[in-house]
Amino acid sequence: MVDGEQHVDHQTRIEHVAPNCFSRELYKGILAGASHGVFNGKVYVHPEAQKTDGKQTNANLLLSDRARVDTKPQLEIFADDVKCTHGATVGRLDRMALFYLESRGIGAALAQRLLTHAFAADVLGTIEVAPVRDALEALSLARYAGSGTAP
Repeated sequence: MVDGEQHVDHQTRIEHVAPNCFSRELYKGILAGASHGVFNGKVYVHPEAQKTDGKQTNANLLLSDRARVDTKPQLEIFADDVKCTHGATVGRLDRMALFYLESRGIGAALAQRLLTHAFAADVLGTIEVAPVRDALEALSLARYAGSGTAP
């Protein structure tokens, strides 16, 4: 979650070196103002890592015309029997979802904040370390759902 002139840069590398490896990588970005995000992730499957199952996803939500993101998910596979996927999305809030909320009496600004929080909550719920999950949930709620002031 970045705003203003902030820059966030994520470089990841997952290496599968044994048979029957499993990985799920989901990075989500919410960018506002003139912020800039970078995601460069690599999943590397060694020849001996047969039956590997890996998935890498990068999804980004742009909240302004000046926000931008550069995303480069990568797979390097040197095994024959694997199931690996990767992908990236960059987009804006769904106009139909905004219209739906607004047609039910929710103001445009609140509708945007609620949909943005829902985008973040999708990944926040997967965090297993409770103090980290709770702190990030509170930050997201404060920033996007209007329940307080974001730090």
